[in-house]
Amino acid sequence: MAKAFASQGDLSEKKTSFTEIGPGIYAFTAEGDPNSGVIIGDDSVMVIEAQATPRMAQKVIDCIRTVTDKPITHLCLTHYHAVRVLGASAFGAPNIIMSEKARAMVVERGQEDWDSEFQRFPRLFQGHEDIPGLTWPTATFHGRMTVYLGNRRIDLMQLGRAHTAGDMVVYVPDANVMFTGDIVEYKSACYCGDGHFHDWPGTLEAIRRWNLDAIAPGRGDALVGPKMVNAALDSTADFVRSTYGPAARVALGGGSLKQAWDAVRAECDPKFSDYAIYEHCLPFNVARAYDEARDIDTPRIWTAERDLQMWEALQE
Repeated sequence: MAKAFASQGDLSEKKTSFTEIGPGIYAFTAEGDPNSGVIIGDDSVMVIEAQATPRMAQKVIDCIRTVTDKPITHLCLTHYHAVRVLGASAFGAPNIIMSEKARAMVVERGQEDWDSEFQRFPRLFQGHEDIPGLTWPTATFHGRMTVYLGNRRIDLMQLGRAHTAGDMVVYVPDANVMFTGDIVEYKSACYCGDGHFHDWPGTLEAIRRWNLDAIAPGRGDALVGPKMVNAALDSTADFVRSTYGPAARVALGGGSLKQAWDAVRAECDPKFSDYAIYEHCLPFNVARAYDEARDIDTPRIWTAERDLQMWEALQE
């Protein structure tokens, strides 16, 4: 292999922020690293996203303890990717919730995804030796589910496929705030390696119709106010379309993966090259767009071996 994945050289510590985006609602962000969310109810706390390891999760817990001593009773995982879920044990939450499809992805590709992401992102897996195993939900749902933390209502909803087939959003009606997972990003590249390009723009529009006051995206700063919310929805849609279109034209014209890579770079580099994790995401995004254009609806499983084979093909 000519060179390592961009993420393997990303070893610098990121500055974290803990921002209140609604009454008792917080976004934990880290300069393009995976975000987490916190919702404080009457008598307990819900956390959204678990981080990659218990050690990384402890950073979220430390922030929570600066604002409340209520027990963490619910952990919601918006989708399955190892960097999002393997820190779950640190929270000690008796209730761990995923969509049915997200749980199915753990069954189908849980260990393979863990091995793949561990190879790609060594910094995010600090303390990996403390991970007890794959994270499994205690409850799943299809379509919609409501959780009450005392009187505080929280709606878990599947608004459509996007970043994965199992995506859900977490909505707090009394504050009109939504946690979108990686369906929405802000000044951070979308990881599309398990995505659904045709569905993603429609799912973004489904989110827009909620006329939200704030969003905690999957990566990037918290989005407070309709102007920031809509800007992030627009830029995410532009990223997805700008990735898929050039790759699809090459694939449907009988071109190679390397030619698709070159075409996507020509379209996306001028607009997105300064986004967080852009270089990391790009090869996986191109490979998935190339597949989807050829009618491969279910994303092929990324393994550590397949990662390297794909990367070598792009160096030719």
